Amino acid sequence: MTKEEVIELIQELDVKSVKFGVTDIDGVLRGKIISTRKFIKAIKEGIGFCNVIFGWDVNDQCYDNSKVSGWHTGYPDSFASFDPDSFRRVPWDDNVPFFLADFEESPELMNVCPRTLLKKVREQSISMGFYPRFSSEFEWFNFAETPNTFKDKRYRNPTPISPGMFGYSLLRASQFSGYVNELFDDLYKFGIPLEGIHTETGDGVYEAAITFDDILISADRATLFKTSVKEIASKQEFMASFMAKWNSELPGCSGHIHQSLWDDSEKNLFYDEGNNHKMSTIMEHFIAGQLHCLPHILPMFAPTTNSYKRYVEGSWSPTSISWGLENRTTALRVIYNSKDSMRVEHRVPGADANPYLSMAAGLASGLFGINHGLTLEMPPTFGNQYENKNAEPLPDTLEEATAAMKNSDIPNELFGEEFVDHFIRTREWEWNQREEPEEEWEMKRYFEII
Repeated sequence: MTKEEVIELIQELDVKSVKFGVTDIDGVLRGKIISTRKFIKAIKEGIGFCNVIFGWDVNDQCYDNSKVSGWHTGYPDSFASFDPDSFRRVPWDDNVPFFLADFEESPELMNVCPRTLLKKVREQSISMGFYPRFSSEFEWFNFAETPNTFKDKRYRNPTPISPGMFGYSLLRASQFSGYVNELFDDLYKFGIPLEGIHTETGDGVYEAAITFDDILISADRATLFKTSVKEIASKQEFMASFMAKWNSELPGCSGHIHQSLWDDSEKNLFYDEGNNHKMSTIMEHFIAGQLHCLPHILPMFAPTTNSYKRYVEGSWSPTSISWGLENRTTALRVIYNSKDSMRVEHRVPGADANPYLSMAAGLASGLFGINHGLTLEMPPTFGNQYENKNAEPLPDTLEEATAAMKNSDIPNELFGEEFVDHFIRTREWEWNQREEPEEEWEMKRYFEII
């Protein structure tokens, strides 16, 4: 839609307010509810948003190491721009109109805004003739808690909505059919169509797969999915958590990304009937680039201290830089059932990752492989990758992964120096905020917000 069409639509709806959101560096959706009158003015001119949006962490503590935003800047307003095509209405909130915004036109923040970064990588891909189609699937745990009851427990021992390891359980889904059906139906109405939803292995854990589409649409959906699930869950007096690893004895929460490149005639460029495993040369370059770049950009897939506790052998999470054909023990899983479904599943991101950054990282590293003509020299894993002790392991901590990113030239080539500098500073800050006992600190910090 054009801005004029949006204004006409909002006027026809005759609503008093509009809700909008922007995402910070951690992928947390921040926003405001504004009057219709202010919205009509703002969609033409942009809307002021305190630049602290990129100057604080997930708990609103201001960075002391940021160049972009800090006390030294005085925290002025930067101007966010609405995306007219992001319009939807919130079915569980009286159908209030909702829009996404970003800082594409803000000189101060355009180079650090996650949504703007993804737009840049997407345009690079399209300029090469590659139309990226991505999707996300998320695992998350559900608890019979509210923010207040969990606080009263001192952020310990939350009560899951159901007990026991019961993956793909129709019984559990039926027992909570009101919640599950509301998720499926309201998310669809909100412009987040699901391919499916089911229980996973763990107390009160579910998984949902979002229908694939253009990468920007998919990142928008993924970002809004996390917030939407939390809001819908709260109506049931549940808490939904996308924390990567809330319990060391249970599997973690993934945020897998499904990736493919298409041409402008709707042809999947990853498929080649005549090649081995039907993988095209473009797909092989793409996978080679992702494997090559992964050690240099891992914090974009695993941004918190808790993220690295998910990478445990035998837990359905990858532990090494690896790939395989229909193999769920590797970092990259090639799915090659048909020409339309040919894709690469990136299994490294946790549910705590910022969808804009994880998708930008996935696409940019794949394009790196294409641009540099990287060959897929690493053989695919057949069987259990956890048993391969010669594979390069993923780092154990955010500190180690951030140091590797800081000491590499690859991130600057992929994302630009200003973004990389700011992002690394935020991850160094995140590591340095740790408190003891760490498990309790992480539950308080990440459980609800991330």
